[in-house]
Amino acid sequence: MAAAAALAAAEPPPAMPQAAGAGGPAARRDFYWLRSFLAGGIAGCCAKTTVAPLDRVKVLLQAHNHHYKHLGVFSTLRAVPQKEGYLGLYKGNGAMMIRIFPYGAIQFMAFEHYKTLITTKLGVSGHVHRLMAGSMAGMTAVICTYPLDMVRVRLAFQVKGEHTYTGIIHAFKTIYAKEGGFLGFYRGLMPTILGMAPYAGVSFFTFGTLKSVGLSHAPTLLGRPSSDNPNVLVLKTHINLLCGGVAGAIAQTISYPFDVTRRRMQLGTVLPEFEKCLGRAECLFRTMNCLHSPKRFFEYFSLHCILKEKDKAQNVGLKGKNTETKKSLLMKSGR
Repeated sequence: MAAAAALAAAEPPPAMPQAAGAGGPAARRDFYWLRSFLAGGIAGCCAKTTVAPLDRVKVLLQAHNHHYKHLGVFSTLRAVPQKEGYLGLYKGNGAMMIRIFPYGAIQFMAFEHYKTLITTKLGVSGHVHRLMAGSMAGMTAVICTYPLDMVRVRLAFQVKGEHTYTGIIHAFKTIYAKEGGFLGFYRGLMPTILGMAPYAGVSFFTFGTLKSVGLSHAPTLLGRPSSDNPNVLVLKTHINLLCGGVAGAIAQTISYPFDVTRRRMQLGTVLPEFEKCLGRAECLFRTMNCLHSPKRFFEYFSLHCILKEKDKAQNVGLKGKNTETKKSLLMKSGR
């Protein structure tokens, strides 16, 4: 997610058109970001709900739930409704919906703060400071909303008839009471943070490289004039999505072991082999042993990529489309 924030911030937002009406530029700008935040949150809720069945299957298979560990992705998608009903595919989605808005708000506010701080204190500007600010903002948002992610995973891992938690509030109370208080909500946080560094760096570098090579070798086919400056070429929307998808897939290949380790640490107390995940590095290697070989780490990698590329499209690809549509949208709103 930090990489998505960094990539989405790679280009500054388009200049806002001046329009007659009440309110100065600052008021109009605040109103614009409020609407962008609400629209992004609603879009995120719709997107997360759409892929919620795949997300639950990923959790069940990554942590080897004993009811489904012998099945594949599509077999599990068929088995879950048979065992738990169709709503079983959406276990944990409520906590995800609650997490989306605070995550987006924290990420946006932190990005603006870090961008200003890096520029004024370190004197760094351009793409580098946006990458740094985006990565730091993503990490901040993850840390602040991590308890909700922990609860979501615990609820998603439960199987009908074997419920440890009856709902979101009960999960919060139980984890707090039985797993060391507040720190119990942060099991697996370090693999998450460690996985962000290679993911952010590789995805940003790959996306930038693909963009530069594409515009230099096939500017007419892949590029279009920028709405802000017709003399500057930017990628077409569908090419932007494609480049983001390729960059995300390559970055996920590098960071995927951290994602599996995080899930197994989050579920440490409910897994039969929880005593094996005593520390971060130990959990990483012991999880590989539990999966019989490092190759098994990537058993469900394609499913993971599908879920991540949905985020990539939302955070990166739509940025290019917004460049063309923001002005008309704002004018329709009476600005």
